[in-house]
Amino acid sequence: MRIGLPREIKDGEFRVALTPQGVGALVNAGHALFVECSAGAGVGFTDAAYAAAGARLCASADQAWDCALIVKVKELQPPEYRRARQGQTLFCFQHFGPEPDLLDAALASGASFVAYETVGQADGSLPILAPMSAIAGRLAVQVGMWCLQKQNGGSGVLLPGIGSVAPGKVLILGAGNVGANALALAHAIGARVTVYAASERRLPALRTRFAEGVTFRTGDGGFGEAVADADLIIGGVLSPGQLSPRLVTRAMLARMRRGSALVDVGIDQGGIAETSRATTHSDPVYVEEGIVHYCVPNMPSACARTASLALERAALPYVAALAAGALRDAVAATPALATGVQVHAGRLTHAHLARDTHRTLTPLEDALA
Repeated sequence: MRIGLPREIKDGEFRVALTPQGVGALVNAGHALFVECSAGAGVGFTDAAYAAAGARLCASADQAWDCALIVKVKELQPPEYRRARQGQTLFCFQHFGPEPDLLDAALASGASFVAYETVGQADGSLPILAPMSAIAGRLAVQVGMWCLQKQNGGSGVLLPGIGSVAPGKVLILGAGNVGANALALAHAIGARVTVYAASERRLPALRTRFAEGVTFRTGDGGFGEAVADADLIIGGVLSPGQLSPRLVTRAMLARMRRGSALVDVGIDQGGIAETSRATTHSDPVYVEEGIVHYCVPNMPSACARTASLALERAALPYVAALAAGALRDAVAATPALATGVQVHAGRLTHAHLARDTHRTLTPLEDALA
């Protein structure tokens, strides 16, 4: 199969979906790889390395996009909306929920869109999303500390504290991959941490791992007070393929100390705060209700080399499955792909996405038939 690897054009997106090693594996399996020049430059993978792995280098994006299977990192950007075509499969993050124009373009294209973020949703494994969530969770503490610095509009709180000065307070919303990784780093630096989770399901393991210095809560008891008391809120609630729940209201933020910070990791699905709106790596923060908001949808790109290696390791088996033949056959052979298919041939095939966007759902088996 002809597989295209175009260069990412989203602001601050330095990741690449396939490294030269991954390209070489696919070439050795009999596929033709078309790599746009400089696709891996942001993480130190040269065109020469891709050529040595057997890729055909493309001087223009048009050549890389002229393939049956497109593998990339981020969802289509507006200049790319018209590139997808009937009979083509795009395998990348999609995040259609908060972007109706993007979803309209995908449906109009007639192409198939398989979303990294919902592969493996049926059993909850989420093998491609999981490493990116782990990176984002760890970064959330790091960028949160940066947001709290005075030159960034912050309150000037040092989260670990020092000597007789008490550490700062971190409120983590969600106990999944993002929340658990944020907790690990926040706890390690000595911050006072409270974790709110929707249920007790993941909390026993976290309580065992973090036996001291962490408060765990479920439900909404005392939630408003916890928000008001926090120096840093990290939004790590994730419902794959669904819009993020709006947990933090403007009124709650207004009660916080001026210069406190919110890092909304769920912004690529709409965000967990009433005041959240997407920002970019080139302009990552804004202040609203006196609170520094960091709402960058592609956070892992800040550590693009590590993220690219982790992404390829997770996604490459599914790339191979999609490249083996028709989408129907790939889904049959690799069932985890079924929940990844969100749009196929002009039809919306993901139930949660259809509900959140008020669109008509076509069951995947009917669409593939």
